[in-house]
Amino acid sequence: MFQATRQRLALWYTAVTAVLLLLFASGFYGYVRTTLVERVDDTLNHVVEVMQRSLVIEVSEEGDRVFTSALEPPSSGAPRATLRVNVEASFGTNARAVEDDHIDLEWFSPQGQLLWSTMAEVLPLPLHVNLSGETVRVNPDLVFRQVTERVQVQGQVLGYLRVSHPWFEVSRPSRRLMVDLALGTSLMVGTVAAMGWLLSGLAMAPVRDSYQQLRQFTADASHELRNPIAIIQTNAQVALLDPHPDLAIQQQQFQVIERLTRRLGGLVDDLLFLARQDSGLLTLSPAPLDIKTLVKEVLEEQQVIAKEAGIDLTMETHEQALDRDKGPGFTDKENSSPYRVWADASQLTRLLTNLISNSLQFTAPGGLVKVELEVIRQHGQPWLQLVVQDTGVGIATEALTHVFDRFYRADPSRRRRNDQGTGLGLAIAKAIVDHHRGTIHIHSHLNQGTQVTVLLPQATRIS
Repeated sequence: MFQATRQRLALWYTAVTAVLLLLFASGFYGYVRTTLVERVDDTLNHVVEVMQRSLVIEVSEEGDRVFTSALEPPSSGAPRATLRVNVEASFGTNARAVEDDHIDLEWFSPQGQLLWSTMAEVLPLPLHVNLSGETVRVNPDLVFRQVTERVQVQGQVLGYLRVSHPWFEVSRPSRRLMVDLALGTSLMVGTVAAMGWLLSGLAMAPVRDSYQQLRQFTADASHELRNPIAIIQTNAQVALLDPHPDLAIQQQQFQVIERLTRRLGGLVDDLLFLARQDSGLLTLSPAPLDIKTLVKEVLEEQQVIAKEAGIDLTMETHEQALDRDKGPGFTDKENSSPYRVWADASQLTRLLTNLISNSLQFTAPGGLVKVELEVIRQHGQPWLQLVVQDTGVGIATEALTHVFDRFYRADPSRRRRNDQGTGLGLAIAKAIVDHHRGTIHIHSHLNQGTQVTVLLPQATRIS
């Protein structure tokens, strides 16, 4: 699925880029070709204008007047006479100059008969008087751009001047430009295709990872829900289909159902919390809280579990250090505490409960779980540091990078005493810390214990 999507993305990216490049290349080619043709036409029109000015016109009957230019009309009082162009005098001096510019001249009589030409051979081309220019193909190898001008004085047509320019002055650079554009476009399309494949892979990577995480999350959630639901169903069926006369046994069955239902409720709450966190719907109700008070309350709740497991659960603060080194953010006001943070009370209680219960769960009888509170300074700002340290079984180094993954639980050999966890505790703890703009880190070694360090911004104002 992802491979096909990646291919479609790369194909669309390449196709769109190829169309844009083709449009650009076509427009650029058309612009350059049009410019070349216009320059050739301008040259031809300029030659026509120069040649018209250099024509020598004679009066054929009387011979008493010679016009040096077709643009110089006779005086209004002169008698109307038959005029003619002196071809040798008109074109002899300019023939060499136009030949050097690859331009050919032809002079035709008023009847269309060729009288003079600089071409090596006469071209069987009809006369077409045109204003701008036309392209004439004699054969596939001989193409001209021509301008034909009718020369007339006082309404009398003296002849036709045709100026020709070889078409290769346009066709050669046009073909070269076309080849260059084709090669450049091909290379660009190939490069874009390769980059499109690479970029589509990079774009699909987060989607693929999210999809894999969603699949894993769904599979893990289904697995966690399936087992307690099956047990609940079995106990309910036994209680309904085979009523036991002993009320104690029935009560035990309903206790199992109640306990598993409570566990399912907690799992659903955890899943709902993470779903809201992922969708950005998790809201905070921050207020200035004394985290020391919250820790004491959570410790009181966890002391029962700690005593049953034979674990020493203690709390330590560093208030003496604060008295020696006070700084911004600390206050000496009466009834105030340096261990105050802006936080949501319910979420912070959930964070402390998850961390302390985790330490108790993986600490052997006779072990120690200690909670430390301290105000430290980092980058000139006061932070509240909460450390939960235990002497439990520890976490392997390769597992430390996954401890915040959802439903992740390390090697089953680490577990002890009816592990009822779902693998969501640390994921929820990290989400809570992130929402409070703090950080959480875990340091652990096998058989030496685990230390969880949480940093939260200290509340610098008290209300």
